Amino acid sequence: MAVKIRLRRIGAKKNPFYRVVVADSRSPRNGRFIEEIGTYDPMVDPAAVKIDNEKAKAWIANGAQPTDTVKSLLKKTGAID
Repeated sequence: MAVKIRLRRIGAKKNPFYRVVVADSRSPRNGRFIEEIGTYDPMVDPAAVKIDNEKAKAWIANGAQPTDTVKSLLKKTGAID
């Protein structure tokens, strides 16, 4: 089972808001997930990113692969180098 750390969109039309979740790579974008580890709001200036770095590091250590967008968010919060 391939596990990904990715964004799950929960915002309204034209008003995106995302949750950073750990999910099976086969599940749909807004489908079933394993754990929620943070949020991302791109509509405020600057973009609000709140991620539990300890959980993110633990999941990456267990083999979870972050998507490109989540990888850049994790770099901003300091979870990865």
